Amino acid sequence: MNAYQALPDYIPLAMLNALAYCPRRFGYEFIYAEMLYNEHVIEGQLRHQGIDIHGMRWLSDSVQQRRVYVWSERLQIAGFCDIVEERDGKLYPVEYKKGRPGQWDNDRIQLCGQALCLEERTGQPIERGYIFYFSARRREEVTFTAELRRLTEETAAEAHRLATRGDLPPPTTQRARCRGCSLQPLCLPVETERLKTIRSDGW
Repeated sequence: MNAYQALPDYIPLAMLNALAYCPRRFGYEFIYAEMLYNEHVIEGQLRHQGIDIHGMRWLSDSVQQRRVYVWSERLQIAGFCDIVEERDGKLYPVEYKKGRPGQWDNDRIQLCGQALCLEERTGQPIERGYIFYFSARRREEVTFTAELRRLTEETAAEAHRLATRGDLPPPTTQRARCRGCSLQPLCLPVETERLKTIRSDGW
């Protein structure tokens, strides 16, 4: 059985985040099922321990349901919302992240994927959601614009395409993304590109 034959029909929502951040990371984590752990990964898992518990929580102005499983048959994506918050009859997905707001769209794409799943399951429009960053100790509001929805749908389609091919994508050329990546010792982006250069030179 090859790697593709073992793949599930649905792409996990977390893998949309991985792909949007770096296609090669998606290849290692989803296609090859490789995962390395560093202090950042372990800290993120520990911070999620208090969140990854099913249950309801009633607040003064809202109701929170934790660890809600959602899926989209249209996009063939599935996964868990850390929290689905209901206020005034409207639903808002909430995602928890260890770090700080980044300059890339990967976290927002994951959250938007949750919203698209919720819309399909409930029939309700989801206008916005939130990402809580532990390091910043604040929520970031994310509006699900037409552009973000399109980008999320394209990411889901690309995830299925890459999974079907089963090939490991090349390293990203944006080296800033490699800093702090737990898969860098496995990916070896600089060494891989150097080896390609040597081979193209005929050495």
